[in-house]
Amino acid sequence: MHEQQAHWRDAPSQPNLPPASTLEKPIFSPAPYSPSRVHTTPVYRSYSHSLDPRHRSAAPQRRVRSASEFIRSDFWFHDGNVVVIAGPAAFKVHRGQLERHSEIFLGLFALPQPPSYDQDIVDGCPSVEFHDSPSDVFYFLSALYDGLYFKIPRADDFPAIAAVLRLSTKYMVEPLRIRCLHRLHLDWPPSLHGWDQREAAATDDSGRYLPRGTCPHPILVIHLALEMGVPAILPAAFYDLSRYGPSKVFAGARKPLVSYDIIAGNLSGEQPEHGEPETVEPDIELPVSASGTPYVAPTVPSSTSGSQTVQLSHPFLCKTLRGREASQRYIATFLSRELSNRQPASDCLNRHNAMLQVHCTESFYYIMLNILRSVGGIACGRDADPLFTLVQALEMLSRTDFTTADAAGGSANGTNGEGGDGGEEKKCGLRMCTMCKVDFAKAVAKAREEVWDLLPSWFELYT
Repeated sequence: MHEQQAHWRDAPSQPNLPPASTLEKPIFSPAPYSPSRVHTTPVYRSYSHSLDPRHRSAAPQRRVRSASEFIRSDFWFHDGNVVVIAGPAAFKVHRGQLERHSEIFLGLFALPQPPSYDQDIVDGCPSVEFHDSPSDVFYFLSALYDGLYFKIPRADDFPAIAAVLRLSTKYMVEPLRIRCLHRLHLDWPPSLHGWDQREAAATDDSGRYLPRGTCPHPILVIHLALEMGVPAILPAAFYDLSRYGPSKVFAGARKPLVSYDIIAGNLSGEQPEHGEPETVEPDIELPVSASGTPYVAPTVPSSTSGSQTVQLSHPFLCKTLRGREASQRYIATFLSRELSNRQPASDCLNRHNAMLQVHCTESFYYIMLNILRSVGGIACGRDADPLFTLVQALEMLSRTDFTTADAAGGSANGTNGEGGDGGEEKKCGLRMCTMCKVDFAKAVAKAREEVWDLLPSWFELYT
């Protein structure tokens, strides 16, 4: 991985020393970037060691470079006074705009600069080199100049969110960082209430569930959360991923097209290789579970830059599939515990009439059959989704599109499915009393809360 820091290009080598009065004065340089570090601690270095002739090297030569040597974007202002270089891309921007938003840049540009004959000059301006991806720099500058706004949730926003989160953390632009984290928590909420709102937003007016239109693929989010140390969004991301079939989980996610690909005309989504995959190890303080167990954001190898597909490492692939299995096992447990041979509520309105109370018992049986028939939301394209399955069970209590035979488990009006009007079947709701409905609704709500609380353990996010 490239050393993650920004510095003035071709700063003076050892023989070109500052004035004698400043020889022992430390020179500011941003610290190497730690992805999970919230704030970057400045590192100071001194020129005093360069007095030793053994450390001296030839003086750098000034280079005048043309703007045509670089890939340029809209961020090339004629009145700009500094050129930011990121790989093959360059951006001519305003030094004051960078200083205004970041203490890192304020300190960097406040340093005494080398003589003009020792600097690289691009389009008549001094240059500063960022060891960040060109696309990340593009999105970061876009946020600094134009702001970061999200009118409606869209999956296409993710490349910008990820890029701005990385660089706003690295260069200590806290307002942008907070805005990115807020958006991630909306899409991958840490609470069940937030999850329900997110799922409702992903369902259109006709009832079609289209989550990938509003939220990116969860594998991309998992990689970002591990890279930047954002463990709060991991349970929702792993749960979302586990709802895919095993083959799709293994296949991974296609890397989204980013601005640099478009600007450079590289529509394949590939970027230059930057070495082997690396393991991201967050070093932030993590939350603690209710039992006092530390909440660990697991490590996962990031994909190579040249790959078009982002995949989970083998350990996390196994954890995802084990979590998927645990979620399906929970539904089987719920059916056995709450519906199989379930008795009417203690305050059942029909408790004094055995002929009427049987309707409540048979309704529970009918709910269980319907859950088994569409377990995990297979019919709706929502596989291995216990939260959705439990919502379906709850919705059956208020549905009125059952036939009279269905509503009473095949014995409407006590005549084995024959209605009172010559066997005609009518539309109705479940023939369950109000108190039994209330009692079952409480059991479902409790089960959904239990599922949400179990997610970190299902996906082994706790040590």
